[in-house]
Amino acid sequence: MASGSIQKSEEEWRAILSPEQFRILRMKGTEYRGTGQYDKFFDEGIYGCAGCGTPLYKSTTKFNSGCGWPAFYEGLPGAINRSPDPDGRRTEITCAACGGHLGHVFKGEGFNTPTDERHCVNSISLKFAPAS
Repeated sequence: MASGSIQKSEEEWRAILSPEQFRILRMKGTEYRGTGQYDKFFDEGIYGCAGCGTPLYKSTTKFNSGCGWPAFYEGLPGAINRSPDPDGRRTEITCAACGGHLGHVFKGEGFNTPTDERHCVNSISLKFAPAS
């Protein structure tokens, strides 16, 4: 899927997303630490974008970082875009298909993962599909 291939007006996004999904996915908000439904959730399946449904993460890349948000060490190839925050201190991650805000990625924190990355993702930005 081409980067930014799913484009909708603000009114269209408001019509299909809940107010909280809109605040986080479209306005780049953050849910409160420890409140998301996927923080301590470890079922097998695929996590997709709650805005457009694009698959983003395999459950096998999810790990317990203790940060209060779902953590993944790697996204699906081509599914996630990265861009530096304006303050230069963090790197934002967004859905490559619709541009929805997912959270931030951090490197070099010392977690025992293959990539030494932590994708800190808002649960509300995700929709889980169980393995069949």
